[in-house]
Amino acid sequence: MLLPFLHNDLVEAGIDEAGRGCYAGPVFAAAVILPKDFHHPLLNDSKQLNEKQRDLLRPIIEKESMAFSVAAIDNEAIDQINILQASFSAMHKAIDSLARDPEFLLIDGNRFRPYKKIPHQCIIKGDGKYASIAAASILAKTFRDELMQKIHHEFPQYGWNNNKGYGTAAHRQAIEEYGLCRYHRRSFDILPSRALLF
Repeated sequence: MLLPFLHNDLVEAGIDEAGRGCYAGPVFAAAVILPKDFHHPLLNDSKQLNEKQRDLLRPIIEKESMAFSVAAIDNEAIDQINILQASFSAMHKAIDSLARDPEFLLIDGNRFRPYKKIPHQCIIKGDGKYASIAAASILAKTFRDELMQKIHHEFPQYGWNNNKGYGTAAHRQAIEEYGLCRYHRRSFDILPSRALLF
């Protein structure tokens, strides 16, 4: 059972990211401020839901939230500043774009780069504990999956419509066969044994 909030008297935003461990594509982050009484029986950590459930919840979260925002940091920036800093930057961008200023931030995970002077709390596996973080996890995941589906048509050989850029056996085999493309994260040490780059 997800908790509705940590502080009853503060405007809380739940923050989560998607795509941190992928070989290709941007890392996405979402920030969501839910009403204190928000409840949906399906709402959970996005990894515990199937694609159909996530797609069903996304418009509900967008409609019912007090504010939400989704942001991305592309693979070139990831290669420049590293994936951890890119994840923090995506989270900051998402918070920046919220239509309402949060008074407290609930962060999924164990690390965060403080945002301005807004207090925060990192919560390990928070997307399975707090409704706002679960909602953020769903938005980050669905927005990212949508983009990977789109760029799959540019480079269909990597199967991003199925693996979404994660390092599956099929994706690794495709890298070995075709090399890397412009969406791959070169800082992830995924170069094939014979580098065919395009």
